[in-house]
Amino acid sequence: MTRATTVRAVLAAAVLLVSVFITLTMSPRLGLDLQGGTRMVLQAEDSATVEANRETTDRTLEVLRQRIDSLGVAEPVLTRSGEDRIIVELPDVQDPRQAAAVIGRTAQLSFHAVQGATPPRTEPESEPETEPGSGSGRLTLPDEQGTQLDLGPARLSGAGVKDATASFEAQQAAGWTVKLDFHKDAGKDWTRLTGEAACHPAGDERRRVAIVLDEKVISSPQVDPSVGCQAGLPSGSTQITGSFSAKEARDLALLVKGGALPVPVEIVEQRTVGPTLGAAAIDASAQAALIGAAATALFITFVYRLFGALAAVALAAYGVISYAALVGLGVTLTLPGLAGFVLAIGMAVDANVLVFERAREECQDRPTRSLRSALTTGFQKAFSAVADSNITTLLAAGLLFFLGSGPVKGFGVTLAIGVVASMFSALVIARALTEIAAGSRFVSDYRGVNGIARPGSVRTWLTRKDPQLFRKPVRWLVVSTALVAVAVAGIVVRGIDLGVEFTGGRLVEYSTSRPVDVETARSTLADAGFGDAEVTTAGDGDISVRTGKLDNDGEHALREALATEGGETTKVRDELIGPSLGDELRRNALIALGVAVFVQLAYLAMRFRWTFAVASVVGMVHDVVIVVGAFAWLGRPVDGIFLAALLTVIGYSVNDSVVVFDRVRELWAGNRKTPLATIARRAVLQTVPRTVNTGMGALFILVALAVLGGDSLADFALALLIGIVVGTWSSVFTAVPGALVLERRTGAPPPVPGKASRRARAPRRDPLDNGARV
Repeated sequence: MTRATTVRAVLAAAVLLVSVFITLTMSPRLGLDLQGGTRMVLQAEDSATVEANRETTDRTLEVLRQRIDSLGVAEPVLTRSGEDRIIVELPDVQDPRQAAAVIGRTAQLSFHAVQGATPPRTEPESEPETEPGSGSGRLTLPDEQGTQLDLGPARLSGAGVKDATASFEAQQAAGWTVKLDFHKDAGKDWTRLTGEAACHPAGDERRRVAIVLDEKVISSPQVDPSVGCQAGLPSGSTQITGSFSAKEARDLALLVKGGALPVPVEIVEQRTVGPTLGAAAIDASAQAALIGAAATALFITFVYRLFGALAAVALAAYGVISYAALVGLGVTLTLPGLAGFVLAIGMAVDANVLVFERAREECQDRPTRSLRSALTTGFQKAFSAVADSNITTLLAAGLLFFLGSGPVKGFGVTLAIGVVASMFSALVIARALTEIAAGSRFVSDYRGVNGIARPGSVRTWLTRKDPQLFRKPVRWLVVSTALVAVAVAGIVVRGIDLGVEFTGGRLVEYSTSRPVDVETARSTLADAGFGDAEVTTAGDGDISVRTGKLDNDGEHALREALATEGGETTKVRDELIGPSLGDELRRNALIALGVAVFVQLAYLAMRFRWTFAVASVVGMVHDVVIVVGAFAWLGRPVDGIFLAALLTVIGYSVNDSVVVFDRVRELWAGNRKTPLATIARRAVLQTVPRTVNTGMGALFILVALAVLGGDSLADFALALLIGIVVGTWSSVFTAVPGALVLERRTGAPPPVPGKASRRARAPRRDPLDNGARV
């Protein structure tokens, strides 16, 4: 065993030990879409006097944190996003009405003297009355019992309240009370206000002090008869008593303590996921991962025999390392991220397949060379293709993270970690295992055992048939153009069903104890005043309802109406997107696709001839249009998870094209007088086994996700299944013919062999070969 192999083996063992330790001692951080709960995105807005910027948004966040802490939510998470947005995550909160009501309040808190009262009005009071022409800021508002109170100007604001707590006074039989603590200057104002009120007789309305929140009287206590005129209550603190229940006292303390938000906020996004949906998604993804990984391992073992089995061991190690990286880095695992983790298992075999196919070529070209030498050359020649293909996937992952929203960011992080982990497992772990095995005389002598000393069945069949693929490359472009035309026809005729994430509105999925068909549910909701609701089935007999603008009270009424037919009705999933955020997400999706095309084009132009880069990007656009068109024909929704799948398809498509053009560049540089069409045909025939074997690994995983993943992952898997099939086609029959047509028109000379090419033609000597010859 050489020193390099020993170093790789030790490094692999160390990383695996650390990964196993992290896996056994740390738990993953689950996103709300997996553990259940409510996620809100709040948009800070300018007020008449304050601008919504980074500073005011940070102060608003701290006020909201105090309010939410008082709600008793376990481990809430509040973070600022950008300059003027706040993300609120509330685990285990399934009915967000109370939280939304508390969060959404602008909470303009003030304390007023009561100057008189009038009996309750028979008609509802719609707007508070302000005394005309006085300019004094006096208000007429109903108190807790509906009595209209004439209030004086605000004497004290919520900013003066230091703390507010609810407590139960058993000794004095006062019941639940609310204690207020004031800042120093505010305490003096409170003393003056209560002292003036104490000058009126006990029971007089003018002896009351009104506490007003958002122009609504939340409490109007009488000043205790023991307090003398102009003496007032102590400046440090005071106590509000009344017939409060425990909940009323806590709510009053919460509202008073929260004080005024520096700027008003609007809920632009709200998502609620039931705990059963998240648990089902985790179970389904775990089953899909196990089944897909087992099928992939069996497949590569069947194709590459012993070396394939060693690659399967490296694949298992990859799973442990990538999971430990996710846990160790504290990455929040979302539903799309979980799907990305499962998908990356199938894509992780790509590097091993590339190496093994190159090693097979070396054994076929030079049958007398040693197995270790062929394997070493395979790793050397495959490195550039492995690096380029993984870099293009990392670019797609980066776009998902920076331009995606919410859970889609998690998919980008998971995909990026998966790419790095797969590189390590292939170039370190798998290489160490295969090099150790290649040093065995038994493995080296029995060519049917190691799996790479003999050409595979696909390569043998292609060599025997030697199809002339590119005599007329234009005909393949015509076929690809026809496929694109069919996809565009679907987009024009059927239209794209944009999800609520891109249009705004609300989408709620309910589970009912009694079966309810769609027509009955639609009729019931129409009778309840929700005639514009779109009702469909979802999952195992669940009901999905999509509406326009609908607040939390409206959603509660909708659920109650559905319960009249379905019995006990449980909310499984709830998504609310404001119209402004929907426009923004739709715009960002288009920007993400445009940036993806530009970034991939720039990278490919830097690494290859510009003709190869343009042809690859044309093939990539071809794949995107066909996937979108397929979803239009099938009537499937296009949402953020679909965007994640589409950007993954872009990375996969470019990945395939990179492998083909990397081989074209290598062969053309070594055979500059050979026609490019012949070079392209040889390159395609040599890389087809890799394309087929890698595609099979991904297909096993995706089929398992499509079958077991349920509605939440089925569309994601379907988009990728279509994308992989179409991407395999386009890398051979769109990108290569396109490059041939462009090269004919440019007339540029073939590439000049460089250092990499010379190294490929003259690989390093076998470490076990001393160079002696007779």
